[in-house]
Amino acid sequence: MSTETTLRRRGRRGFTLVELLVVLAILVLLAGLVGPQVLNQLGGAKSKTARIQIEDLVQAVEMFKLDVGRFPSNAEGLPALVVEPAGVQSWNGPYLRRRQVPQDPWGNDYLYRNPGEHGDIDIYSLGADGQPGGSGENAVVGSWQ
Repeated sequence: MSTETTLRRRGRRGFTLVELLVVLAILVLLAGLVGPQVLNQLGGAKSKTARIQIEDLVQAVEMFKLDVGRFPSNAEGLPALVVEPAGVQSWNGPYLRRRQVPQDPWGNDYLYRNPGEHGDIDIYSLGADGQPGGSGENAVVGSWQ
């Protein structure tokens, strides 16, 4: 065999099992360190999204009040922002761009209370678990916060 043929075979040799195991161990360590941080950020993003949506809903309810002279009643609720309630004068909606009331990031309807316990009105989400109270992603996100 010539030296040139021997060099070509060595060039095609590939990785050894030990090299592959070292790379795999490094990837597992990185996933173990970075994975939980990414998941924490994703969870916090849903709460932040809920806060932003609630702020938009509060602004829309205030626009409703400017036009109609009152906040939507509990019976009318947030749908009054996109569909004119019966017997309402000077409704100038819809007050939401997408012409529908959004759901919270966990797929539940936002809750509306008039009069509110924390202000004139309360708009809130019960969080990921759909139960009052809780902490982290299960905490209530409200217009009063």
